[in-house]
Amino acid sequence: MRTLDRKSAAGSRGHHHATTRSCDWPGCKGAGEYRAPRSREQLNFFFWFCLDHVRQYNASWNYYEGMSDDEVEADVRKDTTWNRPTWPMGFRLEGILGSDRVRDDFGLFSDEPSEAERKKKALTPWEKALNVLGLSAPVTVAAVKARYKELVKRHHPDANGGSLAAEEKFKQINQAYHVVMGGLAP
Repeated sequence: MRTLDRKSAAGSRGHHHATTRSCDWPGCKGAGEYRAPRSREQLNFFFWFCLDHVRQYNASWNYYEGMSDDEVEADVRKDTTWNRPTWPMGFRLEGILGSDRVRDDFGLFSDEPSEAERKKKALTPWEKALNVLGLSAPVTVAAVKARYKELVKRHHPDANGGSLAAEEKFKQINQAYHVVMGGLAP
C-alpha cells in the first residue's frame, strides 16, 4: 500500500495562501492540511483532510481494492520495472547481430554446455583418478601415498562392517591409486 499521509505541498515553492482549506470529511470544520489521493485512477487529485481524518482515511483506503489477484500481480510486476516495457535478455542483440555474433563463454544465453562443462566432461583417466582420490594436479608421490593411506583406512570393508558400498569405493580408490602412480612414474 502506498503512503498517503503527506503534508500539503502548499508553500513548497515559496507561495503562501492566505486562506486555509477546510477538511473534506463530511461534517468536519477542521483545517484540511493533509492530502490523500481520491482514487487509484486519480492519484494526482486529492482530498484535503485534518490530521484525524487523514489517518482514518489511510487506515481504510486500499490501493488494490476491486482488483483481482491477477490484476494485482500484473500491477506489481509493472511497478517493478517502473512501468516501462522489458524484453528477454539477448532479445534485441540477437535480432541486430545474429546469435552467432554474441560471445557467451559461460553459456548464460544458450542451452549448450559451457566451455567449463565441456572440459569437465572430457577428463582424462588420470584426471578422473585424481578426482576419486580428492586431489588436484600438480601432485607429488608423497602426497598421493598419504591420501591413499587415509582413504584406504576410511573405506576398507573391514572398517565398515563388510559394507558393499565401502567395498566398491575401496576398489575405485585402489584403481585410481594405480593410475595416478603410473602417471607419476619416471
